[in-house]
Amino acid sequence: MNSNQAPAVSRTLIYLSLTVVLLRLLSLGLYPLMDMTEARYSEIARLMIELDDWVTPHFDYSVPFWGKPPLSVWVTAISFKLFGINEFAARLPHWIAGLLVVWIAWGMAIRSSARLAIYVSALLVGSLLFLSSAGTVMTDMVMLVGTTMAMRGFWFGLHGPNEHRQRERWLLFIGLGIGLLAKGPIALLLSFMPITLWAIMSGNIALTLRGLPWMRGGLITLIIALPWYALAELRSPGFLNYFLIGEHWHRFLTPGWTGDLYGNAHNYARGSIWIFLLLDLLPWTVLLPVFFVIEMIKRKPTKAITGDVQWTMYLCLWALAPAVFFTFARNILWPYVLPGFPALALLTGAWLERHSEPRRAERLLAIGLVTISGVLIAVIAAMHFTGINEDKSQKALVAEYHALKRENEALIYLGEREFSAAFYSQGHAQFVTDASALVRQLEHASAYVAIRNEQINTLPAQLQNSLVRISRHGRFTIFLARRD
Repeated sequence: MNSNQAPAVSRTLIYLSLTVVLLRLLSLGLYPLMDMTEARYSEIARLMIELDDWVTPHFDYSVPFWGKPPLSVWVTAISFKLFGINEFAARLPHWIAGLLVVWIAWGMAIRSSARLAIYVSALLVGSLLFLSSAGTVMTDMVMLVGTTMAMRGFWFGLHGPNEHRQRERWLLFIGLGIGLLAKGPIALLLSFMPITLWAIMSGNIALTLRGLPWMRGGLITLIIALPWYALAELRSPGFLNYFLIGEHWHRFLTPGWTGDLYGNAHNYARGSIWIFLLLDLLPWTVLLPVFFVIEMIKRKPTKAITGDVQWTMYLCLWALAPAVFFTFARNILWPYVLPGFPALALLTGAWLERHSEPRRAERLLAIGLVTISGVLIAVIAAMHFTGINEDKSQKALVAEYHALKRENEALIYLGEREFSAAFYSQGHAQFVTDASALVRQLEHASAYVAIRNEQINTLPAQLQNSLVRISRHGRFTIFLARRD
């Protein structure tokens, strides 16, 4: 990597990047927690506080959650403790995690130039997936902190300035520990896959083995992660079998896996992850190819500027590892490509710095940042004016229930209860599996009943006649069944 000092970077680009980050922060409390992911992990964090159990996350009061390790739940629960149980507090730690990733990537880029660091930051915060994930209650952004730290620690632990190598190499093992606590062994795989391939392809196997303290570092990783795994299995026997075999084998390789205890597997055709990648990188997947063609046409012959080939190879392997790995998976989600984003930003930023006139490159990045800001504002506005909030969250329905209910009148969902209903009712929303169970429940006390719209006409006539329609909220209608 070059260590030359870059010329001054456009202040406009810096201000635009900060504006996008601030807009995302301000948006955190402007819309409800969405089913399923956000509301599910927020409810798990709320239950962690209520049950005062910081070892075993809970899916419901008597149901342990074996699907993921607890680091993202811990940070959400701590935020609830500090700022109250609300949307802003739920999302804030994940926004902070996004800032940490940008800071780690900045620290990698600044060793080359200030201009590259600004480019990398703009590319990250300006991408659709990264911006939306930085403030979405899920496990992926917290894991990204760990994998980005690990990838930085590996490279600069071997190739950084001598006075920094000792510090950097420990980042590798700390990052791996964070990844294990955030999402599990997949963090190790997505880190070691590009590291191993780089060592083999570059002929640096010996350097990799000798240049890093693998025994002592591995011990640090185990000290960070192993105690929780051991305690989790002791407190909730069966966790390790489900988590390691179910979540890390069947989820990725078994089409339509039916063993998921907490939802449904997402079955897509093999290779769909590449389509996800292109969509997740918007608007850059539209702007950058057009810009590249224009630059090729406009560029005058100049002396080529070559970068560090091994560094470029490392970034390419890091960037593509998630998409390559999940090419063979059938059950995938859109955030699975996120671990490669810091490397993609470093690669793209380096190309812009080397092969484009600064003003044109900064204009491109500014257009992208303005575009993503507009998208963010439009999405938040659409949530309020198109009914998406009602379709994706039970916040409004639960609020109406609280406004109308008398003392001891329950809220009962027919069929599956949405996670947002559990969260916004502070765990008080009940559910019954079928109409006969609902009839038995209503024999004892008045209650409000939430029913999916498509289920209403299938109810027994006697039950329909006993329900008084209150209002419709997206996919659900709330009824009153009162015993006066």
